[in-house]
Amino acid sequence: MGEVIKLSTVKRARLQDKAKAATLCGSGFHKWKVVTDSRFDVRQGKLVTTERCERCHDERTVLK
Repeated sequence: MGEVIKLSTVKRARLQDKAKAATLCGSGFHKWKVVTDSRFDVRQGKLVTTERCERCHDERTVLK
């Protein structure tokens, strides 16, 4: 006979996979916060600001 699996664990795993794409950061609504160290772009002469998302820790750089 085959192995017995609990349907609750399979259902929970499927719902968790579905929920990953439905989060705010997954939809593009990040919560950006400025990282305190500041850099300077030599070529354009602008301040480079690094921002990190508080929820998913994704980073982006912005020229200001």
